[in-house]
Amino acid sequence: MATGKLAFDGSSAGDICGLIVHEEPAPVSGINPQVPAGLEMVIRKALEKDRELRYQSAREMHTDLQRLKRDSESGRISTAYAGTGSALEEKGSATVELRSPGSIDSAQGTQPGAAVTTQASRRAKLGYIGAAGIVIALIVGGLYYRSHRPKPLTDKDTVVLADFINTTGDSVFDGTLRQGLAAQLEQSPFLSLISDQRIAQTLELMSQSTQARLTPKLARDVCQRTAGAATIEGSLSSLGSQYVLGLKAVNCHTGDVLSQEQVTASGKEHVLEALGNAATKLRGRLGESLASVQKYDAPQASVTTPSLEALQAYGLGLQAYDVTNDFTAAIPEFQRAVSLDPNFAMAYLRLGQSYQPLSELTRAAESTRKAYELRERTSEQEKLEISSFYELIVTGNLEAARTSYELFAQTYPRDEDAQVFLWLIYAALGDYEKSHMAAQQAVNLNPASSNNSVNLIYADQWIDHLDEAKATAQEARGKHLDSPWFSLVLYNVDFLAHDAAGMEREAASSAAKPGIDNQMLFLESETAAYGGEFAKSRELTRRAADSAQRVSEKETAAEYLGHASVREALAGNADSAKQDAKAAMALANSRQGNGFSAIALALAGDSAPAARLADDLRKNFPADTIVQSDYLPMIRAATALRSGDAGRAVEALAAAEPYDLGNTNTTFTFALYPVYLRGTAYLAEKQSAPAAREFQKILDHAGVVGNQPIGSLARLGLARAYGISGDTAKARAAYQDFLTLWKDADPDIPILKEAKTEYAKLQ
Repeated sequence: MATGKLAFDGSSAGDICGLIVHEEPAPVSGINPQVPAGLEMVIRKALEKDRELRYQSAREMHTDLQRLKRDSESGRISTAYAGTGSALEEKGSATVELRSPGSIDSAQGTQPGAAVTTQASRRAKLGYIGAAGIVIALIVGGLYYRSHRPKPLTDKDTVVLADFINTTGDSVFDGTLRQGLAAQLEQSPFLSLISDQRIAQTLELMSQSTQARLTPKLARDVCQRTAGAATIEGSLSSLGSQYVLGLKAVNCHTGDVLSQEQVTASGKEHVLEALGNAATKLRGRLGESLASVQKYDAPQASVTTPSLEALQAYGLGLQAYDVTNDFTAAIPEFQRAVSLDPNFAMAYLRLGQSYQPLSELTRAAESTRKAYELRERTSEQEKLEISSFYELIVTGNLEAARTSYELFAQTYPRDEDAQVFLWLIYAALGDYEKSHMAAQQAVNLNPASSNNSVNLIYADQWIDHLDEAKATAQEARGKHLDSPWFSLVLYNVDFLAHDAAGMEREAASSAAKPGIDNQMLFLESETAAYGGEFAKSRELTRRAADSAQRVSEKETAAEYLGHASVREALAGNADSAKQDAKAAMALANSRQGNGFSAIALALAGDSAPAARLADDLRKNFPADTIVQSDYLPMIRAATALRSGDAGRAVEALAAAEPYDLGNTNTTFTFALYPVYLRGTAYLAEKQSAPAAREFQKILDHAGVVGNQPIGSLARLGLARAYGISGDTAKARAAYQDFLTLWKDADPDIPILKEAKTEYAKLQ
């Protein structure tokens, strides 16, 4: 106001902020020599870099301005300003009179008595008095405004995104702009959006359809019910070829407008770009720091896609993926998104993440690899998510994946995805306490996610907290949460609780659910094998594999058959083991199927194909933790056991010890098999104590083992270890436990015949 210029001016907000932080403003008197030194002092003190030297209160500035006004009215500026480091000190003046620009100071050779106040000097004096008065008014007004203006958001607040009001008549914008805005805002570590799962849950509690359109009013109601802080509401209208896009952040409790932006786009193809620009501005005005906005501000086209149609398909895929956890339904939508935009990195990632829980790991890796190749086109948050999942699925390096997801969780502490995958990784590493903590943290971050509840139930089961698992399920269902995966995890919980009726109920609830029914059939096949009913188990496995193939899940079907071949081999059914292994290999060239098949073939004495599969696994998965530290050691150990070299089998399994307790799958568990083989090798060497220790380890981790057949076979191994040690009483009790579990077993199973003969000798 005193100079007619901004103290700091630049071509962008970033340039201006850089000048504010690093540069000194030009002297006021250098721009306008008529500015009194006292006023220049006030301005300089207000712009002081050192916060301790700036005005500490509005009252302090008000006092200086009042003094300036008083002294200006008297025609002089007092030396009272000298004590504050003003320009007066620098000039060494005791007093300065307000004169017209043409007047001459006596110190510069004026004639005595020439200091006469002219009409011009009086006008200048009145001007500065007026300026001081305006400054005072502005300060007072600013204080009032600051005390009454809406407070910005904090990093503890959450936000609800409303649906855009679309008056263009073009349906391609429906839902699409909201998804684009969500992707843009999610790259911010500062903002946290209320999840779509929680919105759907809240709408249901409000007796609204979970698919109801989130109008501004409805969004504010949801915001209040979820303890959110604000809604962000958008609008889109068209004026000829121009599109006008508006964003408005509203305090959902008071109705105060926190910030609003309006931008224009010169065509339909530029609307998403304009949306990204508006979102960036909005973030800064909602309280996010400039440094954060600049660091986490990828362009809209990089965060999502420039294709409205691709973004629309992506949004539909996320609805199935996130809200209903129907990964089978999500896959075609993500496929459509990448067909419309082959450079849509996040659509490839979500496609890979949809294949993963269905055990279609090869297709999951292919999609994830494509996302990884395109990661430089994404935001920082998306880069972290893509890189982390790449380590988990493509390289299979669990330690690298753990490190990456832990960094993800540290950088975005309010993002549940990092915790979801840490839950899975810790379980694969055998650290079930940490897995449980990650699952609980995911629930804390998003209690409306049914999938998070499913993961917590699994984690409860793994640490043998069956009552807590049931309570978690009851609480989730009490909140109207539902997921097709509930039945799978609760089937295992019911098995461990010896609740046959509950198992039947959960199995029945999974019937005719694509992608779920085949997994339940395989779980039932595991239960049958656990009790020695191998004929029934084979039939259930065949049905599971057929069901998987009907929904184009060949890799999953191969895994079922390969998994079944291992239990057949352990039971002594060599021919069935070879048959299942070869059928698995014919269906798909997959990591899991080939790994299981190689173990089974080695145990069944078919060492040549087992060695070929092992060599392929070693070459194709050089960094994969499960392959290198689980499958390959077991293949070598099985080969050694079959050849009669038990000592070499024990040596081979040493590489698996750090991951002995690891769970390589969540629905049809393949865990502690290295422990079982090590116990078998010790038995072959007549080392009773270490053999008993290994088998007892299996029994001590019942929650992890679940309904795997090694849970019952470990009792037979323990009986044999006690028999070798000469402890007949313990051996007899262990044999009885095993034979009780196998009371309905098929009578012709080789290992059962052996067990009965051994038990008879103890009588």
